[in-house]
Amino acid sequence: MKLITANICKTSDIGINNNLFGGVMLSWLDEAGAIMACSLCNTPTMVTVKFDEVLFKEPVKVGDHIKMYGKIASIGNTSISLYIEARRKSFKNDVAESIVCSTNIVFVRIGKNGYSKAIDDEVRNILIKT
Repeated sequence: MKLITANICKTSDIGINNNLFGGVMLSWLDEAGAIMACSLCNTPTMVTVKFDEVLFKEPVKVGDHIKMYGKIASIGNTSISLYIEARRKSFKNDVAESIVCSTNIVFVRIGKNGYSKAIDDEVRNILIKT
């Protein structure tokens, strides 16, 4: 798994139960996936088309660091599916990173008309081999 991004949970990210608001986590997952998809496919024109189930396994508190990791799950002609995992690190205790949630996200490359467009063959062939 490759480290993509990291975030710090701030008080503005907290919901009514004093945990990270789920919508914020979904946004972070989507952003991390988009960064990875665009980077891997060498194009800025990747859009999210599908999130698989997201199970929130443990709470995130103010001050926790959240690291987003990802790997390729599969690649098609116009799409790439990524497995994205959020891991929490609390500096209040000396516990190792723990998985907060994970999901598969599918991204599709689009053209100027807004419809799907093939990922360049050269890039796709490289990704298939990894």
